[in-house]
Amino acid sequence: METTDGKNKKNVKGPVIDVGIYSADKIAVEFKGTFRSSADDREVYGIMEFSTDDVNEEVKFSPLDKENSSFVIKNVIIGKDFHWERPEDQEFNGIFKLIPDEKKITAVNCIHVEDYLMSVISSEMNAGAPIESLKAHAVISRSWLMSQLKSKSKPELTSVPLCNENEIIKWSDREAHDNYDVCADDHCQRYQGITKVYTPGAVEAVRSTTGVVLTFDGEICDARYSKCCGGMSENYENVWENNSHPYLRAVYDGTTGNLPVLNSESGFIKWCRSSPEVFCNTSDKEFLARVLNNYDTETQDFFRWKVSYTQTQLTNIILKRTGIDFGKITDLIPDERGASGRIIKLKIVGEKKTMTIGKELFIRQALSESHLYSSAFFVEKNETGSEVEFVLHGAGWGHGVGLCQIGAAFMAEKGYEYRKILKHYYKDADIEEIY
Repeated sequence: METTDGKNKKNVKGPVIDVGIYSADKIAVEFKGTFRSSADDREVYGIMEFSTDDVNEEVKFSPLDKENSSFVIKNVIIGKDFHWERPEDQEFNGIFKLIPDEKKITAVNCIHVEDYLMSVISSEMNAGAPIESLKAHAVISRSWLMSQLKSKSKPELTSVPLCNENEIIKWSDREAHDNYDVCADDHCQRYQGITKVYTPGAVEAVRSTTGVVLTFDGEICDARYSKCCGGMSENYENVWENNSHPYLRAVYDGTTGNLPVLNSESGFIKWCRSSPEVFCNTSDKEFLARVLNNYDTETQDFFRWKVSYTQTQLTNIILKRTGIDFGKITDLIPDERGASGRIIKLKIVGEKKTMTIGKELFIRQALSESHLYSSAFFVEKNETGSEVEFVLHGAGWGHGVGLCQIGAAFMAEKGYEYRKILKHYYKDADIEEIY
């Protein structure tokens, strides 16, 4: 196999993967260079639009000049259902495929895993981030991908383990992609082609760690990560299935001080109101501009945040997002918290109905038009005339399991080598080269 930064070549091992970019009833693409269509063996170039009427079976477009050709998919939706959702034109190297899927067509990029990773670490974070944090991210992104490829033959990990009139506890994880290996958005890993890639740092980070993954007990680690843990990461089983992973345990994101006990209400409230000296506690705009991509820098209050709702607003949001008519919401009561203080079970009290919901993602979805930053929050109620105001005081951005991206970037900024960063967040994992 071969991967390139546009100038230099390097032979590497590893798989070629299919990445699902975008699904729609119409997809516009600009071919930069000449590509050959597998449908009729003709050569195509320039701007073309494809619809469900045009694509009845899989069509592959292969570049005739691999080194100097690319394709641009117009108006790809990124951050779907999150607060940064927006359209973006994205450019890719490699093979372009169109696959019909029910009433839509899906654009797929066939790319070598190491080239894929150069884009992932530049899409998940800014390619101008400290090099050691980019190396750490290359290792965990490679680990996660290789773990997913190995587990594709296993059943989907989407479950509703408990659903009755009093409780809905659900989580969603590895929903199988039938037509490709992984998707390009936050559901899997952000992959935005060469739109944000091929800085010297991104190339060096991937090449210097080629084939390196995290392992535990001889298996490649299902390495997870989130944007900001809020000072303490979370246990895997508190977010997804009820199976613990020794390498995905709660980690205090600092070097000194006693570990806080955050699974009690009083302990979490004290923690959430504080500003602990941990790696991810930074508001340095210059630093954040170097480590976050432009749309992520719009979120400045990620370490400690606050959301306020009127009683009517909260009632309407919960009805819309869950489909359950609780009546007017009168209270939100945490029933169970994880090691980071993230709420695992939340009791919603309404005038018509009271139910407990969970896990972490369902809670974040139920209480926001998009997603709350995290489920690590406590609720303050204020009387404001005829209605109650609900104020959610929160910590962190994301599920909090595994590596904290902002914390890792800050560690690298302070001189930590990438293996030290990995050992900080995945304490029981080994670091191995598998190809």
